Amino acid sequence: MKLWQSFKRSSGSSLERAKLTDPGFSSSFGFGGLTYPIFSFPSGGSRDEINQSFTGFVNGAYKQNGPVFAVVLARMALFSEARFLYQRMRNGRGSDLFGTPDLRLLETPWPGGTTGELLTRAEQDVSMGGNFYVVKEMTAAGPRLRRLRPDWTQLILTADPTIATQADVAGIMYTPGGGRFFPSGSNTAPPARAEFYLKEEFAHWAPIPDPDALYLGMSWITPILSEIYADKAATEHKARFFENAATPNFVASFKESVTSDEFEEFVDKYRADQSGVENAYKTLFLAGGADVRVIGANLEQMSFKETQGAGETRICAAGGVPPIIVGLSEGLASATYSNYGMARRKFGDHWARPQWRSFCAAISHLVSTPSDARLWYDDRDIAFLREDAKDLVEIQQMQVTMINALLANGWDPDTAVQAVMAGDIQSIIGSHSGLYSVQLQSLEAIQAAAESAAGAEAARMMRERFNRAELIEAARMYRAEIESGE
Repeated sequence: MKLWQSFKRSSGSSLERAKLTDPGFSSSFGFGGLTYPIFSFPSGGSRDEINQSFTGFVNGAYKQNGPVFAVVLARMALFSEARFLYQRMRNGRGSDLFGTPDLRLLETPWPGGTTGELLTRAEQDVSMGGNFYVVKEMTAAGPRLRRLRPDWTQLILTADPTIATQADVAGIMYTPGGGRFFPSGSNTAPPARAEFYLKEEFAHWAPIPDPDALYLGMSWITPILSEIYADKAATEHKARFFENAATPNFVASFKESVTSDEFEEFVDKYRADQSGVENAYKTLFLAGGADVRVIGANLEQMSFKETQGAGETRICAAGGVPPIIVGLSEGLASATYSNYGMARRKFGDHWARPQWRSFCAAISHLVSTPSDARLWYDDRDIAFLREDAKDLVEIQQMQVTMINALLANGWDPDTAVQAVMAGDIQSIIGSHSGLYSVQLQSLEAIQAAAESAAGAEAARMMRERFNRAELIEAARMYRAEIESGE
């Protein structure tokens, strides 16, 4: 930590930067006789015009491919709806949710910012770059968060993991525009100044670990670059189809007597009168012995919808979003209310809730979390995740029935309600009132209670009306009826 304290105190650092483009270890620097490697966002060469980097995925996939944008948009729309609370832990299990003023940092992460904006930026960064970085800064107005662009952020490790077992994160370096260290006195360093942050000052979220890069994450777009390219090619094919009269390709042949000038004149005339969407379906008139033969296939003959729809489905699968949620063709082909409900539950249970749990764990050290609680998410007000109205009523009815049963058996009312709503039945331990149902009490206890409640006079009247033997026999018969189920 002394290394980092020295960096942050130094105003005239001789560490100069240049553009970081190499994958893996981009550079390293020495301090106090030790070498600290810089581990950066891995970048790769181009593949089908989409560079495997943060900017490549943003410009080549997110901004230019409809299915990718729709999947990311669906992920952001749900992920940004949650809010943060603390969850009390009892016997290793989560219990009730509560809030404290410390959560204001996540409610207003930066001036004018909201929890939804924080979660939206986090989802965008992990989708495009596989990593999300946010730092906690102290200002005159109090603490605030600042999002760091992932491809301009480098992890600094204590050792090179390719040669050392104990390679831990020492901190991060952030350089606007990206950068690495140059020797002192170099004239090629950019004007941007690198900032260093300690482990307790930043949070790093990488929900999909990259097997080839220690501590770094991987974008879900990486495995489907070929699918994105194929989808872009299919879209381009449709555009070309309509640009060329929206008809199949064909060959026009002429007799040998047609001169070159006559041929060129025909070609120019045809292109002027027949090419383009505005000339689609016009009647084609031929003369001079011209022969036309179709050599292409139309979109229906190529099963174009099924071909492109299969690629869109694989893009949705990689993004964890059912096609019916995104509104793509293959999902809508089987769209029913029941199918949509199952897809919604799958999206929430298999993607959203694991993402929220992972994000809470990644940023929990930035807020003061109570020792008996954990940072958690609250999805109770998210309309998308609510059960159908009928299911919700049935669930609430079962909860009320269980609460009534606990109250009838002497449990504390408030504790019973909290236990049922939190799904933690063990939390009622120690909250019993000591009062039991009359069927579970002895005759002596009943008489004592009657004397205490009604006074000696009421007890005397009861003894005069019923002798002890009659009372005992009545109690015995009642218990026998209960045990026989009659």
